[in-house]
Amino acid sequence: MAKVLLAGESWVSATIDHKGYDPFPHTQVQIGCARLLEVLGARGHDVTHLRSHDVAEFFPQTREELDAYDVVLLSDIGANTLLLPPQVFDQGRPAPNRLHLLRDWVRDGGGLMMAGGYLSFQGFGAKANYAGTAVEEVLPVSIHRWDDRVESPQGVQGTLTGTGHPVVAGLDATWPILLGYQELVATDDATVLAEIEGHPLLAVRTVGAGRTLAFASDISPHWAPEEFMDWAGYATLFSQAMTWLAGDDSGEVA
Repeated sequence: MAKVLLAGESWVSATIDHKGYDPFPHTQVQIGCARLLEVLGARGHDVTHLRSHDVAEFFPQTREELDAYDVVLLSDIGANTLLLPPQVFDQGRPAPNRLHLLRDWVRDGGGLMMAGGYLSFQGFGAKANYAGTAVEEVLPVSIHRWDDRVESPQGVQGTLTGTGHPVVAGLDATWPILLGYQELVATDDATVLAEIEGHPLLAVRTVGAGRTLAFASDISPHWAPEEFMDWAGYATLFSQAMTWLAGDDSGEVA
């Protein structure tokens, strides 16, 4: 079992419904990772979900706080949210650089995963902005400095390239469709476990005493459609990823 901090993968939708003369504004919190939380919990992992609007304030700022977890999963949460806690943005006071903190924590034995999305890697309009950061230093991929999305509404399939690794043990050679991904470049010391249209889809790396994993597509819609999330390999892939990132090479969680 891995103790996991999943940061991001939620959003607040603000909508105005117009009903004749009268507008009706309302807001709603959307949780994109509900399916992932369900399958990881069912496989025995202990996952804390830090919603996107809480990340700036509550994401760990010290090694002691980070050390409470085996794995940190960043999904659809941009670098600015980690770099600008309230004491910096609102009060103009210094605070720890949490991108540096994550890098150093990984090198000392932590496990870090980044999943793709509009605010992952470089992201929509380059707004995620992880290129050139300390987080990129430890990821198994290099990040372009421009909008790195590849929208694929027709559906494209990932294929295994590294069948001997515990993260992909037992998975199909060809995966169900995805509707988009980030175009990334594997680092020289990375192991690419799956590709999509000739680009890395799933890559892993050992960094010092720690481990990192990049999944270039999404864990939830819209890039991850029902075909992908209903696939038995969805739960197996991400459960085995958490186990491996936590430093456990014994295999899948029961």
